[in-house]
Amino acid sequence: MGLFDFLIVIAYFIFSFGIAVYYSRRAGKSTEEFFLSGRNLPWYLAGLSMVATTFAADTPLAVTELVAKNGIAGNWIWWNFAFGGILTVFFFARLWRRAGIMTEVEFAEIRYSGKPAKFLRGFRAVYLGLFMNVIIMGWVNKALAIILIGLFGIAETQVYYYVFACMLMVAAYSALSGLWGVVVTDAFQFFIAMAGCIVLAILVVNSSSIGGIEGLQNKLPNFMFNFFPDLSSVKSVGGAFALTVTSFLAYIGIIWWASWYPGAEPGGGGYVAQRMMSAKDEKHSLFATLFFQVTHYALRPWPWIIVGLCSLALYPELADNAKGMGYVYAMRDFLPAGLKGLLVAAFFAAYMSTIATQLNWGTSYIINDFYR
Repeated sequence: MGLFDFLIVIAYFIFSFGIAVYYSRRAGKSTEEFFLSGRNLPWYLAGLSMVATTFAADTPLAVTELVAKNGIAGNWIWWNFAFGGILTVFFFARLWRRAGIMTEVEFAEIRYSGKPAKFLRGFRAVYLGLFMNVIIMGWVNKALAIILIGLFGIAETQVYYYVFACMLMVAAYSALSGLWGVVVTDAFQFFIAMAGCIVLAILVVNSSSIGGIEGLQNKLPNFMFNFFPDLSSVKSVGGAFALTVTSFLAYIGIIWWASWYPGAEPGGGGYVAQRMMSAKDEKHSLFATLFFQVTHYALRPWPWIIVGLCSLALYPELADNAKGMGYVYAMRDFLPAGLKGLLVAAFFAAYMSTIATQLNWGTSYIINDFYR
């Protein structure tokens, strides 16, 4: 990276902290203002914040690994959660806003009663807000470390000092600005992150090494471009994503509602429910959730998928457990001065939007549902 690249990254950090400082006064008015933005978020900010939070530093790398293993169809591992997402939009989004609660786990004492309900609320607050939160932030921090090593050649013994410093900065602006600052910063960070990923996809696929979409199709097996899994075979490791009919029915009939995954909780939950409860009214809650589902599943993954496919042709020597690094190497090898700084800022944006939300959301559980 050159001087211009570093200036872009520095400008990004300054602007992000400027937003936090601007919203710091509003955040200090009350706990409802700090954790729910005073229940006054417009749908587009709430929706953008949901999408930005689910775009972590590890997400493009994870999608690249799924594509490397089973082609485009490999993404059905997480695309199947869209079934629950659509139900959340039309059946639950309005209800979360109507409930008038501060956190998802607070609902336990509305639905149930007595000491068992109080215990359930406190247990879920600690389990989700602390233990699960630490695991989620751990894998996001690990992804940032991998990116820093791949781009800058930082030694593994030193990289976590940089990651720790970055997390301290995120904790500072999250504590300073509350959910208003987190959400507005999320929106800014999302546009930076997506712009960088789209530019990277265009540059890589149109490079002389790939030769456009037609050249990419000539370099990879046909199954890599299949959108749906193959239901005629059970073998799927390192080939077409194949499922038995029974397994396919399990995915579309059971897995999406029986699993808990951050950002894809059946019926809504976690930080998605937090954004729904923060919306201006029930209509804004529904529109925010609809915007999130469409953007999250139908629009956002495709730049990552394109770069992931290209990385298979560009870096075939990568081991199966390191295919995600192909995305990082594509950034390193194909971005010119200036754009490289933009994409590095994009990955910092992806990292910061996720960590800031996890900190704000987890703290709301501990304070509202356990400490109180």
